[in-house]
Amino acid sequence: MALRITVIGTGYLGATHAAAMAELGFEVLGLDVVPEKIETLARGEVPMYEPGLEELLRKHVAGIEGSTGRLRFTTSWEEVGEFGDVHFVCVNTPQKHGEYACDMSYVDSAFASLAPQLRRPALVVGKSTVPVGSATRLAKLLTELAPAGEDVELAWNPEFLREGFAVQDTLHPDRIVVGVAGERGEKLLREVYATPVGEGSPFVVADYPTAELVKTAANSFLATKISFINAMAEVCEAADGDVVKLAEAIGHDDRIGKKFLRAGVGFGGGCLPKDIRAFMARAGELGADQALTFLREVDSINMRRRSHMVELAREAVGGDFLGRRVAVLGATFKPDSDDVRDSPALNVAGQIHLQGGQVTVHDPKGMANARRLFPTLAYADTALEACRGAHVVLHLTEWGEYRQLDPAVVGAVVAERHVIDGRNALDAARWRSADWTFRALGRPKA
Repeated sequence: MALRITVIGTGYLGATHAAAMAELGFEVLGLDVVPEKIETLARGEVPMYEPGLEELLRKHVAGIEGSTGRLRFTTSWEEVGEFGDVHFVCVNTPQKHGEYACDMSYVDSAFASLAPQLRRPALVVGKSTVPVGSATRLAKLLTELAPAGEDVELAWNPEFLREGFAVQDTLHPDRIVVGVAGERGEKLLREVYATPVGEGSPFVVADYPTAELVKTAANSFLATKISFINAMAEVCEAADGDVVKLAEAIGHDDRIGKKFLRAGVGFGGGCLPKDIRAFMARAGELGADQALTFLREVDSINMRRRSHMVELAREAVGGDFLGRRVAVLGATFKPDSDDVRDSPALNVAGQIHLQGGQVTVHDPKGMANARRLFPTLAYADTALEACRGAHVVLHLTEWGEYRQLDPAVVGAVVAERHVIDGRNALDAARWRSADWTFRALGRPKA
């Protein structure tokens, strides 16, 4: 009999995982405690922007004409318990308010609600990013609360999704990591992931702590690499060097590589910032805080980039934002997403606004979310409209459409031709040839 899968939590991670499991041929039941979210998904619609996800969802959601019908949604824990052989827990683990530590309340609540419904053998699989040691605690909780007792096993299977590529990363992962306590959990997960493993995706079997550490270690390494090149940008500016050429040169070294070496306003989003802070907090609890003190500087460099962008913008408008108009191109933390969580672009826009600047923001996909987070900023429907009357234009999210802007056309609507490239993605020569003053982080002024 084919495995039946449930997905607990249908946010960004859960909705993607549920649709992908249906694509792999499984019968899937997704659960969320927010009825409105379930209603939206049941119509084949997604509450966030992720390329390819809505199409994949509509291909499988029951009740949609032409779909496979393999994917349904519910708010009933009892239905989930009766339906599933493998239960994936995909709920959020945000940063605690006012602390570095991870908020485990959503994960704990999900396990506490699911366990009493497990009356037959089942595998519960955690996918949320959690502090190391959580899986051992939750495995014990499952045994205590589940009617099936020790016939309910736990595995930990961290996610490695990149926003903008989440569907691809789920269906064709670059690695699958599973933390298991026994052979049965490994066997079931090999069955779940048989298709990508058959296509060549590595399948790494580990213990609970190692599997939990993989995600935070990976994110910490990526954050460190980004902050390293941004630290080099600071040195380049002081020495009148070019961080783009520097990154190109060191990127040819196979030991270093070219990826994540673009200097700019730094990283943001819902993962890297909170994950490295939670990692530091957990290391402190374990008595290993000295091992991760370098991450404090990684975090500090990242936040300093945002402040430096504000300083460059202030300099460009004459030293004072009062009465000056600032165009901000980009609101999301990265392109191909509508995610504005801890967005460097919006952080910079907000700082300038607080200092008296008249800020107008444009973003291809993140406007609605940005408005909810920063309702006092002005927003424009097009990039050109955002630039109208501006004394400086800030390029802060590297959407492809911004690279295609015609500097002459933009120059006709601004008050002054000053542009600052916070992502090192614009063609400096092209903008300068159209009589713009062009600045970019870590690059010579001319």
